[in-house]
Amino acid sequence: MEARYAALRRATEEVAAVDAHAHNLVDHGSAFPFLRCFSEAEGDALALAPHSLSFKVDPEISDQMKFSPVSNQIVALKSIAAYRSGLEINPIVSKTDAEDGLRKELTGPRPFRITNKNLIDYLFTCSLEIAVSFNLPVQIHTGFGDKDLDLRKCNPLHLRAVLEDERFAKCQIVLLHASYPFSKEASYLASVYSQVYLDFGLAIPKLSVHGMTSSLKELLELAPIKKVMFSTDGYAFPETYYLGAKRARDVVYHVLATACEDGDLSIQEAIEAVVDIFRRNALYLYKLNVANGSISHETPIAGDNMSLSSVEEDILFVRIIWSDASGQYRCRVVPAGRFYEVTRNKGVGLTFAAMGMTSFCDGPADGTNLTGVGEIRLVPDMPTLQRLPWSRHEEMVMADMQIRPGEAWEYCPRNALRKVTKVLLDEFNVTMKAGFENEFYLRRKLVSDGVEQWVPYDNTNYCSASAFDGASSILQEVYSSLNASDIVVEQLHAEAGKGQFEIALKYILCTLAADKLIYARETIKSVARKHGLLATFLPKPDLNDFGSGSHVHLSLWKNDQNVFMGSSKDNFHGMSKTGEQFLAGVYDHLSSILAFTAPHPNSYDRIQPNTWSGAYLCWGKENREAPLRTACPPGVPLDLVSNFEIKSFDACANPHLGLAAIVAAGIDGLRRGLKLPEPVESNPADYASKLKRLPKNLQESVDALSADKVLHELIGDKLVTAAIAIRKAEIDHYAKNPGAFNDLIHRY
Repeated sequence: MEARYAALRRATEEVAAVDAHAHNLVDHGSAFPFLRCFSEAEGDALALAPHSLSFKVDPEISDQMKFSPVSNQIVALKSIAAYRSGLEINPIVSKTDAEDGLRKELTGPRPFRITNKNLIDYLFTCSLEIAVSFNLPVQIHTGFGDKDLDLRKCNPLHLRAVLEDERFAKCQIVLLHASYPFSKEASYLASVYSQVYLDFGLAIPKLSVHGMTSSLKELLELAPIKKVMFSTDGYAFPETYYLGAKRARDVVYHVLATACEDGDLSIQEAIEAVVDIFRRNALYLYKLNVANGSISHETPIAGDNMSLSSVEEDILFVRIIWSDASGQYRCRVVPAGRFYEVTRNKGVGLTFAAMGMTSFCDGPADGTNLTGVGEIRLVPDMPTLQRLPWSRHEEMVMADMQIRPGEAWEYCPRNALRKVTKVLLDEFNVTMKAGFENEFYLRRKLVSDGVEQWVPYDNTNYCSASAFDGASSILQEVYSSLNASDIVVEQLHAEAGKGQFEIALKYILCTLAADKLIYARETIKSVARKHGLLATFLPKPDLNDFGSGSHVHLSLWKNDQNVFMGSSKDNFHGMSKTGEQFLAGVYDHLSSILAFTAPHPNSYDRIQPNTWSGAYLCWGKENREAPLRTACPPGVPLDLVSNFEIKSFDACANPHLGLAAIVAAGIDGLRRGLKLPEPVESNPADYASKLKRLPKNLQESVDALSADKVLHELIGDKLVTAAIAIRKAEIDHYAKNPGAFNDLIHRY
């Protein structure tokens, strides 16, 4: 049999395992007994542990196993309620009863150990609510474990009341310890409840070989393989992790080989099951990001090797998203089955013409050199895959544009940004981080005499408390959805326009910031739509009200140090020499950059003097009328600045192309050692006769870009040429059809 299943044996021995449930090590000088590696017993009972079958299975210790450390960010919650008051949780216990239980605990004998059922049930229920809001799984101890538990109360069937509660229908619950000796019951629950998963740590390696084997077999009798996961439940001593992994590999191999012998599985299916059990299922459930053998939680993703079987049954569609040169977000939708079987690796076809489309026509603009002849592949960038927080049956993933497998298309915006950031890193060992402010209007539909209008959500003013209160339920859902997508919100408030709000995102590496900006806007729009509202990021939806920008804060980093910021020895108005030269490059090319960051005729209705949008070519420290503002946020010494803000950036921009233009300009500043003029420290409009006006319309920006050899060279001549053609087509169209501006609230 061994020869027949050599490939299966090799798979179980070589698969990189994800240990999804383990504990910390004890201190070197700890008195914690080493025999606890092999038994949950204590005191005199522990002395007999060496005479148990589990101890005698395989006492060897070696250093062959290597595990990947897990980042310290939260990927799941865990409950030990079973150890205290049992699993018969009352999901409707009142806060009053819980408070009464807490008082009883606090007034009882010391030291106290919380066992009050009402208090524990209430904390358990609150934890599930938190888990649901943050899309976190919850691990629950079930079956055997610590000495003081009541095993009768640790049967996972007691969780039925929780599993049937609609509030927790989407809360993914992991039953730990194989629920031994209730493994069959756990298998049943996983087969009938979509949210129930199984983890066999502790049962393996603490049971005998027969016990471990029979327990895993019982889990697999009813439960989908896609819901069964490995862990060591290692603790205290490194040997526990090794033994847990070694015995798990042996047991899984024997159980699956037997299943092949019995005709339940083919060998290939068994090999797939090995990867699912040891790796894929945990990667998906805990949204772990795997790269170069290590695990982090920067972005929720599916593992590179994930198959259809790793996707929960309720995922129907995957949206493959890209942003075109006109700044519109588009997607192709693939059924989940086909996505995980084919599309995740091979992508979907897309006509060349797609990158030549304008905001008014789904056809290529003249002069883009892009037509309906020719096709690229939209290839999912799997590390960006995540479930839609507002639609639990769908996922979304950013796409790379490839002309052939592994070769980027020269019109791909994401690749354009990667390309210039690589130049910045290769030549200057510097990276750029970006944090975007999202200004948008909320509008509600009003139908009068059969005519549909979208009117302001409210009529309040800047930072109005009543405006925020009125939209609080919407903004709370937006925040929770962004948080579930690992998009960090730093501030949010009502803006100056009627029904206008702002959500500011944390600065991160610029390539990630561009992706997350797209996800953030999609989230805001979708949550607003759920509430019967329209969210629009259009720069100037109402010519008589304030505009909406997408101001971006930028900083330069080298070896995890902010090198835009000056120091006592290197200080030009708070900036370092590197910072000044980079910003000087942006200053020098700003008129050209606007063709990417303010790329629509409507953009220039916003960029006007005295509107905090940056109408004159200048820069200033904490000058919100300047297009380039250096900033000294709280915590930064007053004589220094940590970043600079570009005001002339709006949501009609493709964020990857906008950032690419900025990086390209900064590279030119560094290469030529450019210097900034003196800052403007008051309203630039007061110096209108002395300062150069930035482009007053898109045509002037396009003219500047057409003559800018640096941006053509660094971004790519073909892509810049296509962008210019799109801008010219939009200039012409909206000049001839001014009423067409009204439709743009639905596009941006």
